[in-house]
Amino acid sequence: MAAPGTALAPDARAVRTVAFVEGVRTPFGKAGDKGIYAGTRADDLVVNTIRELLRRHPELPPERVDEVAIAATTQIGDQGLTIGRTAAILAGLPKSVPGFALDRMCAGAMTAVTTTAAGIGFGAYDVVIAGGVEHMGRHPMGEGVDPNPRIIADKLVDPTALVMGQTAENLHDRFPHITKQRTDAYAARSQEKYAEAVKTGKIGPELVPVATRSAELGWGLATEDEPPRPGTTLEQLAGLKTPFRPHGRITAGNAAGLNDGATAALLADEATARELGLPIGMKLVGYSFAGVEPEVMGIGPVPATEKLLKRTGLSIEDIGLFEINEAFAVQVLAFLDHYGIADDDPRVNQWGGAIACGHPLASSGVRLMTQLSRQFAERPDVRYGLTTMCIGIGMGGTVIWENPAFEGKK
Repeated sequence: MAAPGTALAPDARAVRTVAFVEGVRTPFGKAGDKGIYAGTRADDLVVNTIRELLRRHPELPPERVDEVAIAATTQIGDQGLTIGRTAAILAGLPKSVPGFALDRMCAGAMTAVTTTAAGIGFGAYDVVIAGGVEHMGRHPMGEGVDPNPRIIADKLVDPTALVMGQTAENLHDRFPHITKQRTDAYAARSQEKYAEAVKTGKIGPELVPVATRSAELGWGLATEDEPPRPGTTLEQLAGLKTPFRPHGRITAGNAAGLNDGATAALLADEATARELGLPIGMKLVGYSFAGVEPEVMGIGPVPATEKLLKRTGLSIEDIGLFEINEAFAVQVLAFLDHYGIADDDPRVNQWGGAIACGHPLASSGVRLMTQLSRQFAERPDVRYGLTTMCIGIGMGGTVIWENPAFEGKK
């Protein structure tokens, strides 16, 4: 007769509440030889963010970190070699702390958060660090890749699907009422809102100073984002070139640039956070990813959000704050139009977005979450917020969060 099996612990399969403790990021730089991080390694950018989280939370014993998940779109050179593990070691975490790398293009950091959050919810982890990095100056998107020729030869996708700027032009074709003038106006407002947020101290506390090295200037210290263009006017935007199509609509002014930077967030089971005395910035409600035609990847946030709203039982009217990644202005406006939200709705990207501060691909998801968490602290009248982004090769990702400071609608 077989021996009776050992019973599982009572809470072995219990679903637990996931808390977003805090997120930090490096200042974002311009990619290229003249950018602030031209002489800085990608993995060192990540190390700075991990160390900053540990410095800000001395109440967290480093050995209590159960996993480090770091995303990079181009996993090569100083962004390769399982960067989550190597960055953890370089940051001084105990060697008993494991780590891994992952890639979902622009949604890398978002996926690092949702993947490890699922582990927390299931009980595999109590505390994790999740984030992303992209050094587009050292590693342009697509470096070293070898796409299977059948993707194009078998007409699985249109050739424009592999060039993000061309997919944004395709989105304009699909929604001709989203004019270039309208996207330029949105872009100018993003710059204006970002500049105001910096001036009033809304943006800044989450930034991690980074030592930089220039062959011409020597050592320096990066303390603020490099890409913003304060004072941008509609007249300036109207005169910019359209590199992806003659007489097109996508320009360097109504799209995010090529950038370098890193982000990291501390996540924990709610009970563990309270045990350790960690603050709770927001609580995870749910997340969803969806696929769309790669040729119009910018529409991805719409089905991802629809899928998640259905799953959670919430409606778009329940969302009091939106953080939408501004890869291209047209992609944000397509999302807003779908839900009947005005271009200048104060709930949307109230501190500006990637058109102003930059979009270092795999790092951006945690920037969105960090800003939403800090906005929640100021808005006890808002219960739910949403972070969403389009993803290359035709996807979208959305995460809904709950404000622990919610006191009821005024």
